[in-house]
Parts: sequence; C-alpha cells; structure tokens
Amino acid sequence: MNLRTLYKHYLSELTSIYPDSEAKTLVMWIFEAHLSVSRKDILNNSPIGIIPESLEKAFTRLIAGEPIQYVLGEAPFYGRFFHVAPGVLIPRNETEELVQLIVQKHKGKVKILDLGTGSGCIAITLALECAKAEVTAIDISDDALAIAKHNAETLNAKLNFVKKDILQADLQLGTFDLMVSNPPYVLERERSLMQKNVLEHEPQLALFVPDSDPLRFYKAIAKHARENLKSNGYLYFEINEAFGVEVVEQMKLEGFSDIQIYQDINGKDRIVYGKKTELDKSTKPE
Repeated sequence: MNLRTLYKHYLSELTSIYPDSEAKTLVMWIFEAHLSVSRKDILNNSPIGIIPESLEKAFTRLIAGEPIQYVLGEAPFYGRFFHVAPGVLIPRNETEELVQLIVQKHKGKVKILDLGTGSGCIAITLALECAKAEVTAIDISDDALAIAKHNAETLNAKLNFVKKDILQADLQLGTFDLMVSNPPYVLERERSLMQKNVLEHEPQLALFVPDSDPLRFYKAIAKHARENLKSNGYLYFEINEAFGVEVVEQMKLEGFSDIQIYQDINGKDRIVYGKKTELDKSTKPE
C-alpha cells in the first residue's frame, strides 16, 4: 500500500462526519503523529509497509467523534503543546488572546492567581512568559490538577497548584496583584448549538452554567477579587460574548474601575478586565 491510497481511505471515512477541509487536517495530524510523514510524502506517493496499530486506534477514536486533541493527547497553546485529556477543556484560540493581553500589559514582579486552571494553559504560560511572576492556580477537579501539574513539569514552569472551589466563600490564599479566570460560561440552552464531539467528550462541569444564573462564576470571582486583590490590582475574565455588559456591571458593583471590554480576533466581545479601586466603607457591597 502507498500513502496516497491510505490517505484517501481515511479521508473518505472522515468526510462523513466532518467538513472536507477539517477532515483533511485531521488525517494529516494523525499521519504526522503516527507515521512521521508530511504532505510531501503523500504527494510523492511514498510506499508504506505495515500500518501501525496506534494509527488504526487513533483513527477509530476520530470516527467515534473524539476530538483530535484528546486522540493525540496534546493541544497547541501560545507556541507550546499542553497535554490534554477528557478531564480538562481543550485550550481555545480565544484564550491565547487573554494571555497575550496580560503579557503585554503587566511586566515585572507580579503575583497572579488563575481561578479554574483546567489544563494549566493560562497559569503555566503566564509563569513562563512573565519571568518575575509568582503564579498560583486553583481548580476543584483532581483530574484537572493532575494534568496541570504534569504540564508544568513537562514545560519546566514553576507555580503553585491548590485544590479550591471557586464558589466557596473564602479562598484563604492571601493577596494578589492580578487575578484571571476563564470560567464556565456556556448556557444550558446553547447545547444545541455546540458540536457533538465537544458535548460528548469535554467536561460538562467546565463548560456550562444554568440559564437562570449565567454569571454565577463571575459574581463569585469578582467578590474574591474585591477581597484578595491588592489596591490597583487587576481582574481579567474570558466571557460569553452575550454577557459583556453584565460582567462589566458586576465588576462595577465590586469596586472596579477602568473596565474594558476587549473583542477577539473575530470581533466578538471576549475579554473583560478592570482595576480594583477602594470603595468608601459605607458604600461597600456586602
């Protein structure tokens, strides 16, 4: 058998469940990972001997709808590869923009808290890109923390990981210069708009919030920021594009100023950030 024949076979199978362009990309990814070949090798119609069992297993998982990042066990993020598994969300491009904004605006020695770290992609990237930063990352999931710790070790990043529930009243972690979170923000009613491979494989706990309380995590984190950010410290959120104004209002209630809504590369409201200012104690919200 030759590579072109095998490529066409896999492609014909995948185009039954994926758009043609996406199917081509997926086939190339598993070829590169399991055969160490490039598109040039396919164009040259290079021969292939025994098809590796690992390739067949990977293809079977793709046909079943499992995301390619879980199949390969890694996902790219901000120029690095992070180990991912069904216990954590797959890092998205929009979150890279969140990290980029922080890296650009905050230099020097800064103490950072990442709330709901998942794979650790935000916290680890900030620890590596901001050499003088002291980073702490929290998550409620043991699986997520294990994966994040593995990524930190693999990428030689030094930071602290702590098991905490964002929704608890007091995090008891001290004070910080900057807090950042990409919390669950997909509404339950938006399930029908999401791809099947996301719904069936990525952790629901990290994705969805009730339609009746879409700002559940933003409210809790803004209160933590009010208590745990130093004066003039910053809070950064990744948001559901439909709730930018509401997140801004919630931050105002907790004493933040200079609040900005930042649009992603696709022109959608995606990031909200602002600076903590001291409120008069008589007007400070409870």
